[in-house]
Amino acid sequence: MIDAVPYRTIGRLTLYWRILRDLASEGETYIYSHDLALRSRVTAAQVRRDLMVVGYSGTPARGYDVKKLRDHIEAFVFPAEEQRAIIAGVGNIGRALLKFFLGRRPTLKIVASLETNPDKFGRLIHGCPCYSIENAASVIREQGITVGVIAVPDKEAQYVSDVFVEAGIRGILNFARTALHVSSGVYVEDIDLAMSMDRVAYFARQSLKSERSAGQKPASETAHKEINV
Repeated sequence: MIDAVPYRTIGRLTLYWRILRDLASEGETYIYSHDLALRSRVTAAQVRRDLMVVGYSGTPARGYDVKKLRDHIEAFVFPAEEQRAIIAGVGNIGRALLKFFLGRRPTLKIVASLETNPDKFGRLIHGCPCYSIENAASVIREQGITVGVIAVPDKEAQYVSDVFVEAGIRGILNFARTALHVSSGVYVEDIDLAMSMDRVAYFARQSLKSERSAGQKPASETAHKEINV
């Protein structure tokens, strides 16, 4: 079973971890559940339920020890030993992902990239060696890679997914707008940037309509007027 802990809980735990990391760098030593909830945009009750999963509790007087809680979450969510990932497609999105994740997780690393463009074979792209997609299976097996990122055109995504799973990949982050078909035991997370942009644009329009119907002047018009004064 791959759903022992709900995926939303894991997502929130990684968010708490980032918040705690930033608090520690600012010299903060304790935080209450309602403060962590406010920074995470969830309820204090949700924070407490999530933290029960990692087996750490605070005190009514001082709340949670920032460093200890961060360490508990880190031990629960992140790998103790190095876990390796591979990315297929090093176009604009692929390159951005390689740059973003470079050095960000000491025990979770993108160690290889795959391409169909021969001009990229053998090159280091943001410190990551690039191989032909035809060599994907051998690269994955030889390097013990278990996580795959798909950043290829939509029509190629299922083929890449099949290669990944056959070679031993058990977790896929999919940026293609294709519903992947995988065997049981393989976790897939879809990231649809176009859908997210459309959703944000839709609700922005709805907000403007609501303001106008209520006789309010939209904030964007007010800001524009102030700039031109």
